[in-house]
This record gives sequence, C-alpha cells and structure tokens, in this order.
Amino acid sequence: MNKTVSIIITLALVIGIAIIFSGGGGKEAKQSVEIRDGVQYITILASGGYSPNKTTAQSGIPTKLIMKTTGSFDCSASLVIRSIGFQKILPQTGETEIDLGTPKKGEPLTGVCGMGMYSFTVDFI
Repeated sequence: MNKTVSIIITLALVIGIAIIFSGGGGKEAKQSVEIRDGVQYITILASGGYSPNKTTAQSGIPTKLIMKTTGSFDCSASLVIRSIGFQKILPQTGETEIDLGTPKKGEPLTGVCGMGMYSFTVDFI
C-alpha cells in the first residue's frame, strides 16, 4: 500500500511540473490581441482549457474572436458563449472565426466549455 501511494504522489508531481513548464499553469500570461485593417482579432487556443483565459481588448471597434484548436479532443472543443447565443463543437484542428460586432466598454465576453469546466473572459476597456 505504501508503495502505491508513493507512486501516485510521484506521478502527480511529475504531471504538475510538466504542466507548469509547458505553459499550462500560466494561461493569462500571453496576450493575443491584434488590430489589422481596423478589425481587432482576439485569438484563443482551445485545448485542455483556454489560453489565455483572461484577455483585455479595446471596446468600440469591430472585433472577431479566433478559436484555434490543435488536436483538441477534450470538452474545450465544445464552446458556449451565452451572451451572443453561440454554441458549437469546434473542429479538432483548425480555426473558427466568430464575429463579435463592436463590443461596448465594460461588457465582458465569457466563453465556457460544454461541461462548464473551462472558461475564458475578454474584458473590453
């Protein structure tokens, strides 16, 4: 029994360290907002959650959300954005463009996976 507990603890530590060093532990570190030809593009990776999970973008300009998937087989591929009535299963690999119109200041956008385990928020300032 002691050997089994020891193995489980060791595996948990190895997995935790791998997540931290792969960038999965700091999902809000990388901003992914770009303005091209007067349109704001916000890119979010959907794979094992959403990255970044907190983003700040400008309000008052046309905005498109780009959901990127790269071999996503988990529930983050099932995206729900209630405020705009969006619900879709994203492709396992590819990009899905979602037109957000012209967001207003102080009205954040929140997306969640189909199971409610993962979420992301875009704050418009």
